[in-house]
Amino acid sequence: MEHNQRWVSVWGNAVSVAENRPERYAKDITIRYPIHVPFEGHAIRLTFDNYCGTEPITLTKTTVFYGGKFRAVLFGGAGSVTIPAGERITSDPVQMEITEGEIVQVSFYLGNFTLMRSVVYACGALSEGLYANGDQTENASISIENSRKTHLFYFLCNVAVVTDADNQALVCYGDSITAQDWPDELALRCFREGYHKTAIIRRATSGSRILREYHCLTYESYGLSGEHRFHHEVPTTGAEAVIIQQGINDIIHPVGEKVNVFRPMSDLPTVEQLIEGLKAYIAQARSFGYKVYVGTLLPMGGWRTDAPFRQEMRHAYNEFIRTTDLIDGCIDFDAALRDPERPDYFLPEYDSGDHLHPSRKGYERMAMEIPAELLK
Repeated sequence: MEHNQRWVSVWGNAVSVAENRPERYAKDITIRYPIHVPFEGHAIRLTFDNYCGTEPITLTKTTVFYGGKFRAVLFGGAGSVTIPAGERITSDPVQMEITEGEIVQVSFYLGNFTLMRSVVYACGALSEGLYANGDQTENASISIENSRKTHLFYFLCNVAVVTDADNQALVCYGDSITAQDWPDELALRCFREGYHKTAIIRRATSGSRILREYHCLTYESYGLSGEHRFHHEVPTTGAEAVIIQQGINDIIHPVGEKVNVFRPMSDLPTVEQLIEGLKAYIAQARSFGYKVYVGTLLPMGGWRTDAPFRQEMRHAYNEFIRTTDLIDGCIDFDAALRDPERPDYFLPEYDSGDHLHPSRKGYERMAMEIPAELLK
């Protein structure tokens, strides 16, 4: 590697807990993900994570496809690798020249019965893969009849390339709102506006909370608490800053055991406890050497558990974000998407319809709120 080059992540996802279903094992299946590379690269390496697994998994065969050619991905010189429960592994570098803005296809084959537990859901214009029966790791044109699209990302958690040292990664950390479209919209904004030195890395899990996690089979897939996530997900090769947008689930989930036995009101934090959880994130991010930006919580008026006391918590939490000197900047998503006439509600055009998650236009607006200084 030349002295003015380094490894920088170009793609990433969190790893969370799969929803428990009887069909949670897979066998003889290929999974393929297209990886959009925002800047040129001279080698590539992949990281696979079994952090939430309770059994070892084996990647029977892994390839990358680019420029009309398949290349084998090796792990310590071997084509097959077993990843113990709770651990992750990074591949050997694959030497290849990748042009800025191109797509590399990552495929891996699971030949044996595999517990499909370490996974995350993500969606957006750049977040879709497929799975297919059999070993398709060297098939450039997998049949539509033998495959199916998916927004579930299994095991693959990071892709990095050797690139110029002034290129960087920006980490977006959060819950379902960040697991949905705005990080992809931010990546598209970078392409559109000529910010070709920044890769957008999503670390988000739906249903997750800062202070709590579920330990029941019913809601296990709602993800790990911040204590178990942040230190594992946020350190990212080539990253220099993180955007944190989380806390709404801590406020809206508890409903009382008479309504839902798994969601007691004792799970509801005080505002002070929620802020302390955010402060813990900030301190950890600082220990990684990162700049820290925090997004305010979005409007939730009309959501099924909306209540005045929850709105009061949201406002107090947002006020801390807007006024604290512990961070490098507040990204005021709330102010950007709320209805000026009814500030606890989305503007109608920014509401997906559930009154909690933004619409496509809402996610586009969120992406536009990211300061240009983070993208240069």
